Amino acid sequence: DVQLVESGGGLVRPGGSLRLSCVLSGDIFTDHYLAWFRQAPGKEREGVAAIDRDVDPDGTTRYADSVKGRFTISRDNAKNTLYLQMNSLKLEDTAMYYCAADRRYYLRLQSREYAFWGQGTQVTVS
Repeated sequence: DVQLVESGGGLVRPGGSLRLSCVLSGDIFTDHYLAWFRQAPGKEREGVAAIDRDVDPDGTTRYADSVKGRFTISRDNAKNTLYLQMNSLKLEDTAMYYCAADRRYYLRLQSREYAFWGQGTQVTVS
């Protein structure tokens, strides 16, 4: 079974930075398109960033408008790890952040198109 485990969340002040990590196990890492989602209390899950399976020369990426220019998604296929570098954090970035994986769909930001999910890591900007 595919397992995704996130880490790196925490409490940060506005304007600060965090880097989230997500390790995939139980399947071939490079077979999966990957993404980060977030969900704040009382809100729907929102797609943040997605990345292609390949990283050479540069993995194609897609971002939600709300994070463009501040967040960077990347993957290290040798380490089976997905990253989300978050800079210039704002109060409204506070949410539970989830990584997601799927073999089928390219650069999607809709949660229904991802089959596998991690348990989440909390990011609080305050």
